[in-house]
Amino acid sequence: MSHPPHGPRELGPSGVTVPPLGLGCAPLGNLYRAVPEEQARDVVHTALATGAGYFDTAPHYGVGLSEERLGRALRGHDRAGYTLSTKVGRRLRPLAPGERAAGEGFVGTPARARVRDLSRDGIRATLEASLERLGVDAVDIVYLHDVEDHVREVYETGFPALAELRAQHVVRAIGFGMNHSDVLARLVADLDVDVVLCAGRWTLLERTAFDDLLPECERRGTSVVVGGVYNSGLLADPSPGAPYNYAPAPAALVERARQLASVCAQFDVPLKAAALRFPFGHRTVASAVVGAATPEEMAENAALFTHDIPDALWHTLVARGLLDPDLPLPLHH
Repeated sequence: MSHPPHGPRELGPSGVTVPPLGLGCAPLGNLYRAVPEEQARDVVHTALATGAGYFDTAPHYGVGLSEERLGRALRGHDRAGYTLSTKVGRRLRPLAPGERAAGEGFVGTPARARVRDLSRDGIRATLEASLERLGVDAVDIVYLHDVEDHVREVYETGFPALAELRAQHVVRAIGFGMNHSDVLARLVADLDVDVVLCAGRWTLLERTAFDDLLPECERRGTSVVVGGVYNSGLLADPSPGAPYNYAPAPAALVERARQLASVCAQFDVPLKAAALRFPFGHRTVASAVVGAATPEEMAENAALFTHDIPDALWHTLVARGLLDPDLPLPLHH
């Protein structure tokens, strides 16, 4: 049996540890649908209760709403009892009179606008505002967020600003968060980062990060947090029209996901459990952050994470051509 990963993992040489399962907090910022305040609080409390005490948020998520709700939900909890990451690269400002907010997938959000800002002062101001919304003195990890189209600014000001914050012990671990594994690979190769958050590129359906990012992380001693293990929905429910990378999935991928689900069913393993476990086959992976909009979803993810998976399942997926034979499998050792 493949036992679930357990126990905290250190991120690079930072001294920051994360549990293997964390909560992605975009849904707390009303991603696609409004989440009531009490429900958001219950999601966070369920994460703490199930041992998934790593919370990843960002100013981008609901233009600050996710951070505010997370801060309120964590109030009164021992700060040493959970790990917290947020992101920089988008500064928030109040809307001008008559200005309409750009939702970017979030609904019912505060009257604020996002501004791209990778300047040193902008990054410091962005982090300060995040700490205020979160109601904490410090976060453990800061990621530069979705900077794939701003790489020159990353090298010139963005990364130096983050490195300075780490050197001054304002934050303990720094890195990048995005879904472009090729850009992440280049940044990891060139810059001294503790951790990267890579969404959607190292999953049961996608090996991109295995080919470009993960070897670089292994060489550099950089840890990986995986996001998007369900590829935005297709691996959670492989039905026609299911979302994949935030758009309807192509028919061929739906069919492949259904075949994956069918093999999993033969071993009494939910597809979601296999999708959650798969990335841990690679030794650089420290944690998976998964979003949840209800406490039930969070509890389900925690239960799926502990599901026993026989090694024969992975070998069968390879034999059926559903996983490439060169991929590392999360086998029981």
